[in-house]
Amino acid sequence: MGRKRKGDPVHGWVVVDKPTGAGSTPAVNRVRRFFNAQKAGHAGTLDPFASGVLPIALGEATKTMAFVMDSTKSYEFTVAWGARTDTLDNEGEVVETAAARPSSAEIEAALPNFLGAIEQIPPAYSAIKIDGQRAYDMARRGEEPEMQARTVEVLDLRLLDCPDADHARFSLSCGKGTYVRSLGRDLAAALGTVGHLCQLRRTRVGPFGEAQGHPLNDFSLEDGEESAHKAARERSLLPLQASLDGIPAIALSDMEAMRLRNGQAVSLLRKLDLERVRNIDQGSTALATCAEKALALVRFEKGALHPVRVFNL
Repeated sequence: MGRKRKGDPVHGWVVVDKPTGAGSTPAVNRVRRFFNAQKAGHAGTLDPFASGVLPIALGEATKTMAFVMDSTKSYEFTVAWGARTDTLDNEGEVVETAAARPSSAEIEAALPNFLGAIEQIPPAYSAIKIDGQRAYDMARRGEEPEMQARTVEVLDLRLLDCPDADHARFSLSCGKGTYVRSLGRDLAAALGTVGHLCQLRRTRVGPFGEAQGHPLNDFSLEDGEESAHKAARERSLLPLQASLDGIPAIALSDMEAMRLRNGQAVSLLRKLDLERVRNIDQGSTALATCAEKALALVRFEKGALHPVRVFNL
């Protein structure tokens, strides 16, 4: 018999508006303790110097984290021209300087070169593993990790304003694996100077945006009554399927649901089933529900629904 997890069976999503200075893992632990949840995880690390949207999955919602992590992300960031740091942000040591300052017209002219699929070298101070070691651990020891270029996708990149000659603010929409710090470095190089990020805010991760975010300080067990804590839990907890808005759903009967829970496929070959699956492509993933509750992630293949991840709700 497996060891019983400590805590309560809490399932769903919480969107934290992470402040600067806080780490992603401590934020997850704080939310998990607040809900007394058995299990928790976040859908994409946000650097301590950055702020913004940090989606946290509780319980069975952790089974859907991949859908959020693979989704489009949006940011607002500020580049400080004239100095490059070893971390490519304002927490590092300056390693190179330059006198050149790009004009807004020069910046606008350079942006199209950073749209679409682009090659990008991740920062040395990143969590990427090299021969089993984190790159940032190697960099902190004074080593120079060999970072390999990777292809990332930039969907939208716009200049918002130039507060002064030393700074420029941007908005960004990008795919999985894009490093905003590297983008700032490469943009500066294309403009004939150097630079680093002095501000970074994530405004959206897939279906989760700033409007759904709650300050990290809201998740405190200090002071206040249990009734207030309960109200805060109910206010901030989103349903498991909130992360699955982008995939089709199909409602199943109790008998069909039982088959899925037992790891068996559900056949949908009858004529009356055609309408039920008309929005589901062969080989694609769908959300199976029963009595309006999330049941399982399924794959539709050869006229049947095959269980991929069953939710124990």
